[in-house]
Amino acid sequence: MNANLADLRRNYTLAGLRRADLEPEPLAQFHKWFSEALAANLVEPNAMTLASTDSNGLPAARIVLLKIADERGFVFFTNYESQKGRELAANPNVALLFYWAELERQVRISGTSTKVSREESARYFASRPRGSRLGAWASTQSEVVADRATLEERLRQVDAKYPGKDVPLPPHWGGYCVAPTHVEFWQGRPNRLHDRLRYHRTPDGAWEIERLSP
Repeated sequence: MNANLADLRRNYTLAGLRRADLEPEPLAQFHKWFSEALAANLVEPNAMTLASTDSNGLPAARIVLLKIADERGFVFFTNYESQKGRELAANPNVALLFYWAELERQVRISGTSTKVSREESARYFASRPRGSRLGAWASTQSEVVADRATLEERLRQVDAKYPGKDVPLPPHWGGYCVAPTHVEFWQGRPNRLHDRLRYHRTPDGAWEIERLSP
C-alpha cells in the first residue's frame, strides 16, 4: 500500500495565477473564484474545512458549509455547545480551507471568529428545511449517544412538540463570522511550482498582496 501511495501524483496544468489577475481585495477575488466553482457544477463548492484548537492547543478540523461571505468575512452556522463551539470559545483564532480539486485551486483563510447576532442566526435558521431545524433541537452535537434509535426518538419528540408550527431557534445554535487577516489563493501549476498569492491585512486595515514560494 505504501508504494501505491507514493506513486499517486497529479500534474496541474489547467491555469496560472498572476498578480495582475487579482482583485484589489480578497473578498472580491473569492467571489470571482466561487462564481467559477459554481459555473463548473462542483459538488458543494461552499464546503470548507474549519480548523480550530482547544484550550490546551490541541487541533481539530472538520467540514462546515459557508452560508454568507460579505464585507465582515465568512459565516457558517453550528451548535455552540459542540466540540467546535467549545474550541472557538477557548480560542477564536481559526483557519478555513476551500479545496476545489476539479479547478486545481485552494483558498486558505486565517482569521478570528465571533458569533453573529441572534437576529441573523434566526433569519438563517428560518430558511432551513423543517427537518434540519428539528435536527438542531434533537442533536446534542459531539456528545456520546447510545445508538441511532435514541437520535430518531429525540427527533420524533421534537416533531411532536412543534406539530405544524414554526420551529424556533434553539438557544445553543447560531452563526460565527470569521474575519480574515490572511487569504491565500492557490493555483496548481506544473512541476509543483504552484502559484500562491496571499492577501495580508496591514495595521491600518489595508490589504497587501504577496507571492509565496510553492
